[in-house]
Amino acid sequence: MSTTVTLPQLGESVVEGTIGKWLVQEGDQVARDQPVVEILTDKADSEIPSPIAGVVVRFLAQEDDIVKVGAGLFVVDAEAVGTKPNKQVEKASAAPKSEPAPSAAAGAKTSSTPAQAAPQGSTNAPAPAAAGGAASRTPSAGPTPIQPAPVHPATNQTVTAAAPPSLRKLAREQGLDLNALAGARLTREDLAKGPSAMTQVKPAATASAPSAAGPSGKKSAFQVPPYVQRPGDEVVPFSRRRRIIADHMVYSKLTSPHVVAVAECDLNETAKLRDRSKAQLKKEGVSISYLAFVCAATVRALLEFRELNARVLDDAHVLLREINLGVAVDTPEGLVVPVIKNADNLKVRGIARAIDELAVKARDGKLTPDDLSGKTFTVSNPGKRGNLHGGAIISQPNVGILRVGEIKKRVVVVEKDGEDSMAIHPVMYLALSYDHRVVDGVHANGFLYRISELLELGDFEI
Repeated sequence: MSTTVTLPQLGESVVEGTIGKWLVQEGDQVARDQPVVEILTDKADSEIPSPIAGVVVRFLAQEDDIVKVGAGLFVVDAEAVGTKPNKQVEKASAAPKSEPAPSAAAGAKTSSTPAQAAPQGSTNAPAPAAAGGAASRTPSAGPTPIQPAPVHPATNQTVTAAAPPSLRKLAREQGLDLNALAGARLTREDLAKGPSAMTQVKPAATASAPSAAGPSGKKSAFQVPPYVQRPGDEVVPFSRRRRIIADHMVYSKLTSPHVVAVAECDLNETAKLRDRSKAQLKKEGVSISYLAFVCAATVRALLEFRELNARVLDDAHVLLREINLGVAVDTPEGLVVPVIKNADNLKVRGIARAIDELAVKARDGKLTPDDLSGKTFTVSNPGKRGNLHGGAIISQPNVGILRVGEIKKRVVVVEKDGEDSMAIHPVMYLALSYDHRVVDGVHANGFLYRISELLELGDFEI
């Protein structure tokens, strides 16, 4: 019996993926859950496994094809055996390689448009990808060159969407930005040389910004002055991931009326609990951080204030049952938000372990599509070089995000037995950004107060 494996949803804002590399050949015997194809996306590079044991009888797309979510990738036959192609494989291999199967062709239209389109008039509109997909390529005996980049019709800037994804991946591995090589004709061998390949190439100058549109869609009275490059300026074009992040942030600010509430939190009791638990948890291989306690407190508060664990529809909003906590992680390729699924089922120990595991996978580029999907609320922290506090932009389609400030030892007033005294405690600010369309101030303030209360009491089960 044959099974067609399709491209799964690769994160909430990803609608397509690129075939980076086939990890097996047509006709190869594969085990269940064995990786078959590598998929490249803006969020993470993932391997798609075979759901059953059998023979991969046919590829439905070729390397460098861009495939839509839900389009076919390959066919595996559970009843076939052996490592050589059977009749189905021979029939598939006899088909012209330049013409992918209809199901793949339907999903292989080259488009770099993210799931959340840029608002009208935004200067962050995605650059169009080269049209034609696999059918537009012709066999070549020599190395694959980077063709001269097309010109974006709106900004008159050169873009590098025509470069094959395999070359773009090699450039990422070498720390190069192909946008900076616009118009160059470089080969795979050139890119392998690393930064030296860029020494003779200058980035394209930025043209005048297009006219901005007002809320009504009409031309705005405000106009951004055109940029004129001056000596010493460095133009750094957006990577595709940065473009999607920019579009997401603009979309979120225009869609959700953001309100920010800030609370000061005395962490003295939580710090004592952390110190008491640290040694034992270290023996278990768990690194306990203050972030784990913040996440645990957030999850408990979400159970009590369901308005914050929701999403907005056209004329309604949904109070979500599952609590899937997104935790922002900075990586060399940009910010990603892996998700702790069903976080309300975990104690502080489990949340700390999940944070560590996801952070390591994120920095090693090993996150899977499932790791990045389904978040219902997000916690963001400023890292080691933090600051007092700041209002984060809500990650759509959530209705809230909690940003943690840096922890500083400060002099605080402590009341004991009716007497006030001064003490030095670790103190932190918590900033909650919430969507005022569905979250009222009284609920948002109660939610933030509850998180702070749990942290000040140190009321946790490790």
